[in-house]
Amino acid sequence: MRAVQRREQLLDVARELFAQKGYEATSIEEIAGRADVSKPVVYEHFGGKDGLYAAVAEREMQRVLERFTAAMGDPGRPREMLERAALALLDYIEEHTDGFRVLTRDAPVTGGVSTYSSLIGEVARKVEHILAGQFDTRGYDPRLAQLYSQALVGMVSLVGQWWLDNRALSKERVAAHLVNLSYNGLAHLEPHPDLIDRPAAV
Repeated sequence: MRAVQRREQLLDVARELFAQKGYEATSIEEIAGRADVSKPVVYEHFGGKDGLYAAVAEREMQRVLERFTAAMGDPGRPREMLERAALALLDYIEEHTDGFRVLTRDAPVTGGVSTYSSLIGEVARKVEHILAGQFDTRGYDPRLAQLYSQALVGMVSLVGQWWLDNRALSKERVAAHLVNLSYNGLAHLEPHPDLIDRPAAV
């Protein structure tokens, strides 16, 4: 097996074990055994378990970002954008369940390993750029795009984590309900909202 193929094989094996058992309960010995290689081969490619975990996480993060980037490449109408964004994550969860489990469960407490929160932050920044343009054309303060992008991406992310183990609804139904809540709220957005039972916020 060529070096590139071996690296991908080790990443696939590690992703499956990290998803099933978590970082702490997975050993280099087990990864090497499952891949039918010696431990030094794993160390040669990744330097250790931390490096291997980081490579697995980075590969999965790139897959998610590529899906979101493709889904939002042509913003179009807001509702269509929301549908594509919701389905981008749900498609990934369905097709790469182990990868999503790795991203959302226990990461090693070491520096340099990207986390799910950093992934969500990156996605939110992409959404913020799109929302800022939408807000500006509709007469809303574009500076609030950051707040709304965090809210929308956070909602989709949490629902995705819930759907991971609750597949009673199809991804299409889940996406439809997400869009129903977010779009129907956005469609009637107040330019200067206030709380009902407290003094107006600055």
